Amino acid sequence: MMSFRVHQARTGDAAAAAAVLRASITTLCLADHGNDPQLLACWLANRTPGNVRTWIEGPGRFVVAEERGRIVGVGGASVSGEIVLNYVLPEDRFRGVSKAVLISLETHLRAQGLLRSTLFSTRTAHEFYRAMGYVETGRPHVEDGLTAFRMFKDLSAPQPTHDAPSLVSPTGG
Repeated sequence: MMSFRVHQARTGDAAAAAAVLRASITTLCLADHGNDPQLLACWLANRTPGNVRTWIEGPGRFVVAEERGRIVGVGGASVSGEIVLNYVLPEDRFRGVSKAVLISLETHLRAQGLLRSTLFSTRTAHEFYRAMGYVETGRPHVEDGLTAFRMFKDLSAPQPTHDAPSLVSPTGG
């Protein structure tokens, strides 16, 4: 049973959120970086507590999935509707954390009146986003040595019910 909840991040969450980002990228995204030290260093370069604090305080939406005081997932969306982050601790993968984070971000974007969400997916997350209703827009491209799939989702379409709506807190808390 899922016992985490998703809520607006607080500045005090920055260090733990950065640790989630770094662990997830390092451990779960092997298909993307292949343990190449240069690719990994480039990807991790801005995943610092200071930068995460800036993202939390910024104009977009930054959420954390928290379980018993421990941050197990993080996500972010820009004011224009782009999902810019969705990461989970390796040991908490396949528990619905990324799904709950994404649902929370999409709920927020809908509440802001946005009709479309976009993102760049890694190879690792590509099938997850397809299963969540995202569609590719063109061919994958390579940036900084990493392959990215540009995807979008129509947020105005009726949404399927999800198995954990009570765990998602779109307004924070």
